[in-house]
Amino acid sequence: MTDILLEGGRALIGSELVETSLGVSGTDIAQVDASRGRARLAIDARNLLVLPGIVDIHGDAFERQMMPRPGVGFPIDVALVDSDRQAIANGITTVFHATTWSWEPGLRSAENARALLTAIEAMRPQFVADTRFHLRHETHNLDAEAEIFGWLAEGRIDLFAFNDHSNVKPSKRAQSAERAGLSTEAFNDLLDRVLARRPEVPAANARLAAAARAANVRMLSHDDASPAMRRDFREQGVSIAEFPINEETARSAAAGGDFIVFGAPNVVRGGSHTGWTRASDMIAKGLCSVLASDYYYPAPLLAAFRLAADGVLPLTEAWKLVSAAPAQATGLIDRGALAEGRRADILLIDGSAPRRPRLVAVIAAGKLVHLTDATRLLSAAATPREAVVAA
Repeated sequence: MTDILLEGGRALIGSELVETSLGVSGTDIAQVDASRGRARLAIDARNLLVLPGIVDIHGDAFERQMMPRPGVGFPIDVALVDSDRQAIANGITTVFHATTWSWEPGLRSAENARALLTAIEAMRPQFVADTRFHLRHETHNLDAEAEIFGWLAEGRIDLFAFNDHSNVKPSKRAQSAERAGLSTEAFNDLLDRVLARRPEVPAANARLAAAARAANVRMLSHDDASPAMRRDFREQGVSIAEFPINEETARSAAAGGDFIVFGAPNVVRGGSHTGWTRASDMIAKGLCSVLASDYYYPAPLLAAFRLAADGVLPLTEAWKLVSAAPAQATGLIDRGALAEGRRADILLIDGSAPRRPRLVAVIAAGKLVHLTDATRLLSAAATPREAVVAA
């Protein structure tokens, strides 16, 4: 028996939007072009787009739930539950929480990284989105190496990124110090000690990359500044370039067959908040393969529709940037497309306002978990009440 039938929507099948119905059984899509039959729950998808769920390769907006203002902290479990709700309400059905483990104290400290990993592992059964751990390793955090080796070997890391934010501009040091809970003077002293160990960084990176390869963990490099930097990381098996800071580096990544990630907020806002590369320009030139929420969960959904509205890409191609491509980049071959046997992560979207898509319903792993229009329910006799979360 079909658990859920999505009746009559325009579904993204392959590279085309096709008027069809989808049948969901258990956690998977059971049939394309399905009939209602004995469906336990039927949803009227007419005049709606039916798209695969968003796979968010890099999102750290949960940090704002943990510390909405500098020095104002909330419990990690509360922050993660709220972030899960935000992700689902914005169509993100697979989320990689990008957790920075830095040489800094405070929000990005060792203690916080450990606590986040432990909380994510313990709370996964209660999350609606498939929640995974993306460790952003600050490369000058050399004392973390042994512990990260253990996490990789134990299968606790789902994505591993190399970051270097040691070049803190003098104008930004007060802000960084506040986040770390230090005076500016103390932060500057800490930074001096960190930079003194810079010659040790390349060898440590090589050892960690080897450990990630052995553990079959996909790797990213963050803010690549030059083709040479990208080439060096690629040679160590780092196949995902996150936010390359100029077109020359993006072209090098594309020539090497790397996945190239830019921030979806960049597309929505019409440019980078740092003044670096404009993502929509890179997309138009074929130099971006993945969009991530970065610091704002609503952005991937909005970005895909803006790209279509602005004529940069057809929606069918723009949607790949937030679903199929990030699934491929992270090795999640069971999602990112609407096809029989794939995981039933499905969005129903009213796209009648081109730049303001309205998310009507979310199905995650075969369960209806978000619904904004109850009149779309055609039958729900056997549906557990807790499976439906009204917005």
